Amino acid sequence: MKEEILEKATDMFLNLGFKSVTMDDLANEMGISKKTIYTHYDNKTKLIEDSTFHLFCGVSKGIDYICSLKKDPIEEIYEIKKFLMLHLKGEKSSPQYQLQKYYPKIHENIKQKQFEMMQDRVLDNIKRGMEQGIYRENLDIGFVARIYFFGVTSIKDHNLFPIEKFPTESLMDNYLEYHIRGIVTPKGRKILNGIINSNLE
Repeated sequence: MKEEILEKATDMFLNLGFKSVTMDDLANEMGISKKTIYTHYDNKTKLIEDSTFHLFCGVSKGIDYICSLKKDPIEEIYEIKKFLMLHLKGEKSSPQYQLQKYYPKIHENIKQKQFEMMQDRVLDNIKRGMEQGIYRENLDIGFVARIYFFGVTSIKDHNLFPIEKFPTESLMDNYLEYHIRGIVTPKGRKILNGIINSNLE
């Protein structure tokens, strides 16, 4: 039952937002009593903490699988983006924004985990791209990896990028193109243009 509560809560938090979903909403959706939920979770904060970690683990496994395929590094970045949009349901309820605003401690903890997880993957992506001649050979890979992570997390700040002006998917596409164009060689630019053109079709 605890696993079922966690799965349903994670799904509802992603669709409706961490602040928006109440324990009553969750109980009603599952057709169980609120008391049953409190048997497994003392409070909503603990449930949110477990949900974010559960989601993080699922996303990490998916990204690891994509990275294990050793695709072209530029294509790999876009495959990860597609996976995230699908897995995080386009983040239409701005869950990360709500998490940051209303549960800052949980947000900071998960952000640190995300950074540690992404660093290895991004560093590997950059190194392979440089070896294949599609990323510039004079890159400071530590800087590029950190600036990439900072950008990916910062574009989710709705004070900077209001969702009505910057829809999530096009914002992510624009950021990826901006980032990749800054590090590619002419050979890499051809691959990037091919991916962008195929996405437009």
